[in-house]
Amino acid sequence: MKQIFIRASDGIRVEYGDLRLVLDPSRAMEDELIFVSHAHYDHLFEAEHQRILASKETASLAAARGRVIRNPVSEVKGLAMLNSGHIFGSRSLLIFDEIYYTGDFSLRSRAFLKQGETPRCRILIIESTYGKESYRFPSTEEIVDRAHRIISEQFSYGRPVILMGYPLGKAQVLTSLFSAWKPLYQHGSVAKINSTCAELGLDLGEAPQTYQEAQEKGLLEKKPWVLISPMLSGRSAFISNLKRKYGAVTVAFSGWAVDPSFKHAMNVDYALPMSDHCDFSELKEVVLRCSPEVIYTFHGFAAEFAEHLRKEGFDARPLPSTRGGRYADE
Repeated sequence: MKQIFIRASDGIRVEYGDLRLVLDPSRAMEDELIFVSHAHYDHLFEAEHQRILASKETASLAAARGRVIRNPVSEVKGLAMLNSGHIFGSRSLLIFDEIYYTGDFSLRSRAFLKQGETPRCRILIIESTYGKESYRFPSTEEIVDRAHRIISEQFSYGRPVILMGYPLGKAQVLTSLFSAWKPLYQHGSVAKINSTCAELGLDLGEAPQTYQEAQEKGLLEKKPWVLISPMLSGRSAFISNLKRKYGAVTVAFSGWAVDPSFKHAMNVDYALPMSDHCDFSELKEVVLRCSPEVIYTFHGFAAEFAEHLRKEGFDARPLPSTRGGRYADE
């Protein structure tokens, strides 16, 4: 049996026999193989010489976001990238059929995204963003139905609706799910990511006009309409102006919306708990499917989730996290 060593230090370091691997660090490492699970900013950095294992989608999206992966590799013997279900191009990593690193992970299908894969493994390194029992999400169908009803009601009053989610990840799902509403516009930052995804083969339908194009043509005066926007506070100048000038209604999509304080903190009209991560119940389901001997939890409520798993008889240990704030990388 190979000697295995796992620790958290600016990313998660895995030593498996002669293999030296760093999982999702926040900066370049010397003489290491690095795995980058997806193209959210808190996983990206400028790297000149390191070998970086990442999907082609992640490499292209990173470049579109100003973080060039100069030495990407898509295959390394003994390492298998699997679908993590988090965002377009995101991957988890199976290491010699023994260690499974989820990266950011979702167990539910959403629009074009399929649920993450859950292979059997001896050691599971699992994200625990929502690893607290209070974080349980409604079904995707319930959330989408609720959003459609909100849009329908606001349209009946002639009010525009702004659907808000992170430009990479949630915005593509929102574009796919709500493309039937016309006219549909997209913020420029969303359009840039959507265009890159389309070049990579993701079918999001006919590209909507950007907010800037619609504004220049005077189309925003013809209410109602739907705008796919980045996640912005209702207090931001951009959103405040749209509400004041057009009477727009804001709908934010985030797993943190389970907590009523999120709606107040973001100053939005509606907050719906749609996430790109597993909720608490789904995290437990991942553990059961993978059936590991040892579990390492990381990010979010890592200590709480590990404690819960120990109470249920698992050998679970939290890893310290250096990533993001509470609402980061949703």
